[in-house]
Amino acid sequence: MVKDKEHQTDNFMFRWIKEELGQNPFGRNMCTRFPPEPNGYLHIGSAYAIHTNYSVAQKFNGTFHLRFDDTNPLKEDLEYVNAIIEDIKWLGYDPGKHIYFGSDYSHEIYNAAVKLIKKGKAYVCDLAPNEVTEYRGTLTEPGKNSPYRNRSVEENLELFEKMKNGEFPAASKVVRAKIDMASPNINMRDPIIYRIIFAEHYRTGSEWCIYPMYDFAHPIQDAMEGITYSLCSVEFKDHRPLYEWVLRELDIPDPPRQREFGRLNLTGVVTSKRFLRQMVEGGYVDGWDDPRLPTIQGLRRRGFTPESIRSFIETIGGIRTESMVDISLLDYCLRHDLRDKSVSVMAVLHPLKVVITNYPEDDVEMLTIDNNSENEELGKREVPFSRTIYIERNDFLEQPPKGFHRLSPNAEVRLKGAYFIKCEEVIKDRETGEITELRCTYDPLTKSGTGFTGRKVKGTIHWVSADQAVKIDVNLYEKMLLDEETSTEGGKEWTEKINPNSLVTIQDALIEPSIKDFPPEMKFQFIRHGYFCLDRKYRTHDQLMFNRIVPLKDSWGKK
Repeated sequence: MVKDKEHQTDNFMFRWIKEELGQNPFGRNMCTRFPPEPNGYLHIGSAYAIHTNYSVAQKFNGTFHLRFDDTNPLKEDLEYVNAIIEDIKWLGYDPGKHIYFGSDYSHEIYNAAVKLIKKGKAYVCDLAPNEVTEYRGTLTEPGKNSPYRNRSVEENLELFEKMKNGEFPAASKVVRAKIDMASPNINMRDPIIYRIIFAEHYRTGSEWCIYPMYDFAHPIQDAMEGITYSLCSVEFKDHRPLYEWVLRELDIPDPPRQREFGRLNLTGVVTSKRFLRQMVEGGYVDGWDDPRLPTIQGLRRRGFTPESIRSFIETIGGIRTESMVDISLLDYCLRHDLRDKSVSVMAVLHPLKVVITNYPEDDVEMLTIDNNSENEELGKREVPFSRTIYIERNDFLEQPPKGFHRLSPNAEVRLKGAYFIKCEEVIKDRETGEITELRCTYDPLTKSGTGFTGRKVKGTIHWVSADQAVKIDVNLYEKMLLDEETSTEGGKEWTEKINPNSLVTIQDALIEPSIKDFPPEMKFQFIRHGYFCLDRKYRTHDQLMFNRIVPLKDSWGKK
């Protein structure tokens, strides 16, 4: 695949920043940050945002920070903090020692609010939440001033101190920036910068009962860490004037600059954190790491590699607006990465018994087969062959159509890595008519690797030896949503779009015994079925469970 020329050199973000840096706006080195709120798990869209910030830092020889926006104790938890750190490192964007927490800046942010109050740029407001919304106005009508907007500096300082000391009920008062209630940008209509929340914080405990809003805390934290560019997704573009207002009113020298990039959405998946939470808490999926979810935890459990995700993001390149990307591109990058690093093994998902009548009854022959025909470094393995084997049920048709090159009555086919076999007899259940067994013969002269050229067959099928086969369970995944769009606020509820066949589990499939000789993190190609990995959540169970990472079919290449 050839990427757009712009993506092969510099994307639009690089060009913007390069031009701005030519004017020497900062007296410090490049520094970017990724600021997740620890109230959920990272997803594929998060990976795009992380990559953007990390790649800019790398491009301009700077530093990349991970900073947790943990200023809302009602939703945040250490579980999410640990998962986010683990996922970012797994993706390959390790921030090293530069891991920070917004809650560690609580005193500095509080003092910043005090400074604004003293300058007459902030005030304590007693309006109820619904009244604040009502006073804010609409996109076509200006807002109106709060009746508390003209409180004196002294009264505001006294009230803010009492808020900090817990003397007022939750939500009874807020601190608002004093900007312009007639601004065409609703974000500038006296936004709330502090609110009262009585809840235990996972890091600061009960030390605070007032917490800053993100739009207020964010620029202050950036300034304290020496961030040069606050790179965020495009939905924050209308918040940029507030970001700049805060830094300007606090007299921050060489302030950081906010710049926006496009938001990434994928067809057929839900990336909204609110929707993902509903799916998990509603029991529609098996936790945040369900392999059907686009969370990094889910992709990891599914079997995705960090290299494939980074390749996917780099292939997309820089995007300026909210964009919908076909998920088949992600699958394409995954197949490309797995092709040379996975071991090819034989697994029969729907077994049909085959007895080779002219093969010695007690013999077990070990056949040598390549682990990966495109990568000799992965070596070879020994696979047992015997009189009784299993093949895929759909590899045999009693009345084959034209062009069917697998096994059928009186027809020959090659068993992969083994011999030619010919079907001589079909045995059926007397009551149901279902085929239960095939009686075949083999030609010992046709062994693979011997150079036999006496005759040719058009088809090759995979198989497993009956006595040595290992039973496994297999999870086959499809897209979580039925249609091609992500769920939105309007229209049909997203629950109506869930694909009922997004997970199909096949029990008691059979696989060659060599599977036990490979490390548990190994990726496999099940011949003709796709790429698979051992489900890391169930590795300790007696029954092995494999997840299909991606089918072999490549729809992206056709597009």
